[in-house]
Amino acid sequence: MTSGSDRSEGVELRRRAEEIARGKAALAPEETRGMLHELQVHQIELEVQNEELRRTQAELESARARYFDLYDLAPVGYCTVGESGLILEANLTAATLLGMARGTLGKQPIARFILKDNQDLFYLRRKRLLDTGEPQACELRMVEVDGTVFWAQLAMTAAQEADGAPVLRVVLSDITKRKLAEEALRKASNEIRTLRGIIPICSNCKKIRDDKGYWNQVDVYVRDHTEAEFTHGMCPECMRQLYPGFERDAAGSGPQSK
Repeated sequence: MTSGSDRSEGVELRRRAEEIARGKAALAPEETRGMLHELQVHQIELEVQNEELRRTQAELESARARYFDLYDLAPVGYCTVGESGLILEANLTAATLLGMARGTLGKQPIARFILKDNQDLFYLRRKRLLDTGEPQACELRMVEVDGTVFWAQLAMTAAQEADGAPVLRVVLSDITKRKLAEEALRKASNEIRTLRGIIPICSNCKKIRDDKGYWNQVDVYVRDHTEAEFTHGMCPECMRQLYPGFERDAAGSGPQSK
């Protein structure tokens, strides 16, 4: 057990220690002012640093917004393809063109989205790009996840990742409408060339012989070989020959009887 004298000695020791500590903590007025000045300067430095951090954060947010507008919302698809042919990164437009969610598009082989008949063309351009480093472009048919086929133009350039690994930067553009327009123009040109050829026509009844040897009226032949439509009327000469009782004079008066 602790005796009363021991407790008294402990209280006295504590009192003396506190006095020594207060004596050491006491500072001269000049030292106090110097320390206060240092604290104020340090506080201002922290406020300036905080303002710089806020400005940097605002610039980062602005840069992130510009990146989103220029990359993710671009009217064409952007994707990065690794040396193994896997898609490493893609923007929202590319994901929409291929019919997949952006989060599930990564690590998918790009060949999966190229029509089988056009894969050799893609691999030829890809090999040439990796061998020469020269940008490559091609037009081929691609396939969405649901099987929808569309025409795309691919523009590819070579690049390197931060670790030095070679990658392809691929730009995808949907050119289906242009291809359909070109096909329609080609068909129209073929039809025009057909009518520009030598057409066998009867010198008497003016019927035209088709490729199968059948004789058709001119309007039937033209209708079957072009998109032209006919309306029927009668010229004045035929009107006089076939219906002389309804001949009209040059001044446009009513029918005259003979």
